[in-house]
Amino acid sequence: MASHRERNRAVYFGQSKGPLREYIPSFAALSRRQGYTNATINSRLRLVRALDRWIQKRRVRIEGLSEKRCSQFFRDHRKRHKVNCSDDANLRSLLTYLREAKVLGPPVFRDQTTPIDQLQADFAHHLEEQRGLRPTTLEQYLFHTRRFLLGRFGSGALRLDELNSQDIVRCVLGQARTVSRHAARCMAKALRSLLRFLHQRGDIATDLAASVPSVAYWSLAELPKYLTPWQIALVLKHSEQGNATVQRDRAILLLLARLGLRASEVVRMRLEDIDWETGELTIHGKGGRDDRLPLPRDVGQCLAEYLRRIRPKCPYREVFIRARAPHQGFADSAAVDIVVQRALRRAGLNPATRGAHLFRHGLATRMLRNGASLAEIGRVLRHQSVCATSIYAKVDLTALRTLAQPWPGGEA
Repeated sequence: MASHRERNRAVYFGQSKGPLREYIPSFAALSRRQGYTNATINSRLRLVRALDRWIQKRRVRIEGLSEKRCSQFFRDHRKRHKVNCSDDANLRSLLTYLREAKVLGPPVFRDQTTPIDQLQADFAHHLEEQRGLRPTTLEQYLFHTRRFLLGRFGSGALRLDELNSQDIVRCVLGQARTVSRHAARCMAKALRSLLRFLHQRGDIATDLAASVPSVAYWSLAELPKYLTPWQIALVLKHSEQGNATVQRDRAILLLLARLGLRASEVVRMRLEDIDWETGELTIHGKGGRDDRLPLPRDVGQCLAEYLRRIRPKCPYREVFIRARAPHQGFADSAAVDIVVQRALRRAGLNPATRGAHLFRHGLATRMLRNGASLAEIGRVLRHQSVCATSIYAKVDLTALRTLAQPWPGGEA
């Protein structure tokens, strides 16, 4: 009977003689560091070995491995084998590992098989190199402009010289009826950027950016959505006990409630940002701005407990790590919003909005009602503009009553 070591060696090397053979052990070690179980690692390696045999049979050099090649492999593989729902994600992880190891070059933007794909690739390069947009913002711009181009030209030839202001107005008005005001404003900004890019390249003779209609958005038109102090206390109470995920979530909720952090700031927090000796946190905020905030006692205790007992062991430096494999930092701010949504459900609350900003607005509202000035609230929330803080004046009903004028004909 084969020993445990021999079985493991068979998993790593068995039936693998292609160009991926030498990278399989290190990919397995990476999967183990990321917290995957042995069963999942073995399943991953079986898939990689099958891919290795496939590219060897077709005499594909490892430098030619790409998302397109993996799609071709899947079409052949599923004809003879059962395909797991995680197989696609596992191969994406393999490609990411090979690129980080400098074995593969950067991914090609889509397949660039249609004129729209090619234009989007050129536009993305412009946004990244010339405008310096963040990846999330770049993705939004590409999403909105692709919808516009597909709606106007379909998948056929791009007759850009035929674009006119009527096309643009029709697109913006049509989309504005089906999406939120914020999404409509993002779409308008993306279209203006695309039209300026096309004019600079000479694809259109006239700069049509000015023909993109503005989406009405009145400053201070809405009340801030927030949690009351008793609702915040209820959410925290229902996060005191539970599994490791709930304990991690409690530390996140305390940062939101006590310091009013943005979701993105929680995601970007790293281990070296916590200064235990001085009791301070370094917060990486908007626009590349860094601020140091005092670390409240209850937040510090909860963070220390999470880091000592709950946080998975992994090579990543982010404070908050995914509870399930791969054990790495959160992908984006949406993960923190999901933490808030779970906490609200545990507490039996169902507010109209359920994002992380509920706690930030709740902190500002509580400070205002306890006598803090708008300038003081702005410093705590690290607003760069007084206008960003002025919306909270609308929830100070006591102060607003002193400004109310008597009803005509009523008592003085």
